[in-house]
Amino acid sequence: MSLRRRFVLVFAAFAAIITALGGYLSWRASSAALERELDDKLRQVAGAAAQVGFPSSMVVGLQPGDESSSAWNVAYQRLSSLRRYVDAAYLFRQDRTVLVSTEGAEALPIGTRLRFLDLYPLELDQAERLGSSTTPVFEGGDGRLFKYGFVRLEQSDIYLAVLMRADYLSPLDTFTRTALFGSLAATILAALLAAALAAEIVRPLERLSRAALRIQRGHLTRPVAVERADELGRLSQAMERMRKGILQRDEQLRLMLAQVAHEIRNPLGGLELFAAAAQDMDDPEERDRILGRIRNEVEGLNSTINDFLVFARPLEPHLELHDIRGPIREAADLVSAELNQREGALTLVMPDEPVLARVDPGHAKGIMLNLLRNAAQAGDRVELEVTTHHGEVIVTVRDDGPGIPMDLRDRIFDPFVTDKEQGAGLGLPIVQRLAEANHGRIELAAPGAPLGSGAEFRLYLPGAEELPLPDHLE
Repeated sequence: MSLRRRFVLVFAAFAAIITALGGYLSWRASSAALERELDDKLRQVAGAAAQVGFPSSMVVGLQPGDESSSAWNVAYQRLSSLRRYVDAAYLFRQDRTVLVSTEGAEALPIGTRLRFLDLYPLELDQAERLGSSTTPVFEGGDGRLFKYGFVRLEQSDIYLAVLMRADYLSPLDTFTRTALFGSLAATILAALLAAALAAEIVRPLERLSRAALRIQRGHLTRPVAVERADELGRLSQAMERMRKGILQRDEQLRLMLAQVAHEIRNPLGGLELFAAAAQDMDDPEERDRILGRIRNEVEGLNSTINDFLVFARPLEPHLELHDIRGPIREAADLVSAELNQREGALTLVMPDEPVLARVDPGHAKGIMLNLLRNAAQAGDRVELEVTTHHGEVIVTVRDDGPGIPMDLRDRIFDPFVTDKEQGAGLGLPIVQRLAEANHGRIELAAPGAPLGSGAEFRLYLPGAEELPLPDHLE
């Protein structure tokens, strides 16, 4: 089922259920209120008639054959006067035999058993105990609805019964029809509103779906239109960022392939010349010198290939809490040896106590090695300082080299951006990728490092101030 149809179905069903339930509850409440009002009216009419017009002493002595007596006639006249308010009235004994009724002596002579009273034993018992009661609504022979009301006369065994039409249900029938019509109208209106709302949602989704298909098919030049300022708008913005990210990765891939070809082709050309020269060389010392250069070129080529592999390989860091000083010392030992060969110096400024960070140890060593080698290639003096601040471990690497040119500062972490004659320009991009994979970040500080005008990089890694110290580090 389409999203549009689901919207219409859900909205229409919701409107139908709510309106139908509301109408039913209103009908129940109105019916109960009207029935209570009719019961009160029945009790008032019967009670007033019993108290004013029918003292028990008037009829208590009536016996079969007294239908022509003055007492019977007076009672009959008074009962008949109630016809303005009720449909029928009866005076009867507790044994359910009639004394006087509005139907007359011929229809119901004294002593006739009123069979309809057998249907209401509970109501008669209530009238005996409480003085009055009413029956549930019932349907008469003409199809109309009625109710009986019973009143006990002056704590005697004589009762007055009055019959009244329950025509209060007629307005309820009108109310029911109106409620059904309103429910139908509300359902139709909800369906129309749902269709309009679904169209407002489905059409942008269809456009975004077509845009996703274009991206999937490789047609990346056409931007994804921003729909509007809501969730769909944020979705379209995310898709546009995805499109730009794919374009950027494609561009990086093309640049990387071109750079790979360039970085490998040049050494291969030199290797070919050196190999040919070594083949023709008779002097052993000269041949060894040329073979050494070949070995150096192979090592440089292997290093370049490793950089490309590290940059292209998916990162899956295994984060663990450990002393960051260990990877720093390992990387520093390697770079110190390179600096010492040209009388350079590497200074480490680290606390004496463990500096805990949650980071992949191998990644941490790779980051430090790249930063220190970059600094060593730029200058002769390199300083590495480790501090902590607000729960973060901050590793600062400074050098006394010429610094980063201003035109490269904004692009220094982009792949293949470098001011060096050799190298693929992947060192700092690799550092950035490793830092972000370990929930850290790397930034280039402002020009003017303490060692001179060289570069200063700051690495921020998640610390462990809130974590307990491991047993082996206590």
